[in-house]
Amino acid sequence: MAIVAVSISPIGEGVSVSRFVARALRELEEETDLIYETGPMFTTIEGTPDEVFAAVRRMQEAMFAEGAQRVTTVLKMDDRRDAEHGMHQKMESLQQKLE
Repeated sequence: MAIVAVSISPIGEGVSVSRFVARALRELEEETDLIYETGPMFTTIEGTPDEVFAAVRRMQEAMFAEGAQRVTTVLKMDDRRDAEHGMHQKMESLQQKLE
């Protein structure tokens, strides 16, 4: 299972890009069964690398469909194979260490 932080942004579309981000998130919600959480800077997605890469590509295309002419994507992946883990387990582990 991979945990991926992704930020997809249109370039040259003004100061507010929320309509583009919303379109990309609708694509993620409607076209996949992946677990995800959206934050102020990144969306974190959980799934196999192939599933996540395909979802990110659909999210990019959704921004182009919204009218963007140029889109940048930043992606960071944690693909752990030695143990079952997910974004919630990582946060629980961190919380235990903070207590």
